[in-house]
Amino acid sequence: MNTLAIDGLTDLWDRVFSTQPDPDLWVVVATAVAALLMVVPHPLWRLSRNAITIAHEGGHGLVALATGRRLDGIRLHSDTSGLTVSRGKPTGIGMILTAAAGYTAPPLLGLGGAALLGAGYITLLLWLATGLLLVMLVMIRNAYGVLTVILSGGTFLLVSWLAGPQVQAAFAYAVVWFLVLGGVRPAFELQAKRRRGGAGDSDADQLSRLTNVPAGLWFFLFHAVSLCSLIGTTRWLLRV
Repeated sequence: MNTLAIDGLTDLWDRVFSTQPDPDLWVVVATAVAALLMVVPHPLWRLSRNAITIAHEGGHGLVALATGRRLDGIRLHSDTSGLTVSRGKPTGIGMILTAAAGYTAPPLLGLGGAALLGAGYITLLLWLATGLLLVMLVMIRNAYGVLTVILSGGTFLLVSWLAGPQVQAAFAYAVVWFLVLGGVRPAFELQAKRRRGGAGDSDADQLSRLTNVPAGLWFFLFHAVSLCSLIGTTRWLLRV
């Protein structure tokens, strides 16, 4: 039994941490186009934006924990909005980093995923994503949020466990493209909403109050991170 268990763990380790060959260029381009189609048309974006919200709120939560704050819970709503509640000092670097993590999390996660794909770690990327979603699930505090995270995590788990190498590669590349492309649009949407007099308590406004830095400069940071992540991902995945 011990030998079988050790062999099983060894096989699992090799499966997760072994590298896979890069997919054909047409697969990389096709997944980029598919991701773009999920971001640009508004009807599709209304659905797909839920995945960006998961990454956004997960970024708030992860950085809150990393900076020593107490994470009370995360809520995800059907209108693609979300809320992360943490406790701790209401000012200071921890609060600033937590507030700044939302809009920067999706593109940075995409960039990190692109680095793994560039090194050939396709299965590892899928398992890491599954693990992060499972950790996030513990902190979800509403039914819709639980449902969306379970569906997302289940999809990653099924693909990483049951799908063949080609399907895994196509799925992983599509996810990474979607994170960096989908990470560009929310900051522009928020700016447009603020110009219409809405979103007065946005992340940028909270950061402005915390730092006495104009909200416009925080939007510049959000745009810079998302666009630089998109450029970096494109260079890694297209080998340019």
